[in-house]
Amino acid sequence: MASVYDSERLAAGYAFDRPPVHRHILAPVRLRRPAGRALDIGCGAGVSTAALAPLAEHVVGLEPVPAMLAHRRSVAPSARFAVGAAERLPFAAASFDLVAAAGSLNYADLAPALAEVARVLTPDGVFLLYDFSTGRPAGDAPETWFEEFRRRFPSPGGWRPLAVEELPLAGTGLRLLDHGDVEIPVPMALDDYLRYVLSEAGVDSAIACGAVTAGQARDWCRRTLAEVFRGGERAVVFRGYLATLAPDARD
Repeated sequence: MASVYDSERLAAGYAFDRPPVHRHILAPVRLRRPAGRALDIGCGAGVSTAALAPLAEHVVGLEPVPAMLAHRRSVAPSARFAVGAAERLPFAAASFDLVAAAGSLNYADLAPALAEVARVLTPDGVFLLYDFSTGRPAGDAPETWFEEFRRRFPSPGGWRPLAVEELPLAGTGLRLLDHGDVEIPVPMALDDYLRYVLSEAGVDSAIACGAVTAGQARDWCRRTLAEVFRGGERAVVFRGYLATLAPDARD
């Protein structure tokens, strides 16, 4: 089945035009010991894979859509990459001390994907599950702009909401240790935010189906964002969560 992420434009945008939110979310993570091997499930262009480098000696990114890996060597030159799905991880049992998934399990069949995470984790391994929303410039007027942006460029289908408290953990071999909300403010100038929003999947989907051209999307965003960023740099807020899970010793 075709994926909305099978796009050269999205691959480049995810690789080069998005702020380092993954790194900010993972910065507070403290492991009992450095991980020997880490796996990033649904790694996209590799930005989330690169963010795992401070936590592990060797990092592997796994992505189901090969096109998204086009710039992997530029984004995470020290990592290794493979193509595969969360529900069928192509790795041996107990082969990773750390597994992470950033928004990717929202597209997966949760129960088998979680069971696969438990299978490839070492007995004392850690699973970091996290996600974050599209960044919104702070303030009332920018919120109005964002609502219109979402109306013009709605997110394509396939994504499903995920509630950490409702994860189907029974029988998967995982237990929830901790979770909490995160809020990451990132200072951004107009051009930085423009590149970022143009890398959103909804924009790429609208261009791909012929609803707008790339130039029309860019022109509308630039023109309307000029008022939002009239005072210069703004804080762009990314809200999300970070959950820590571990193998269930009872299984």
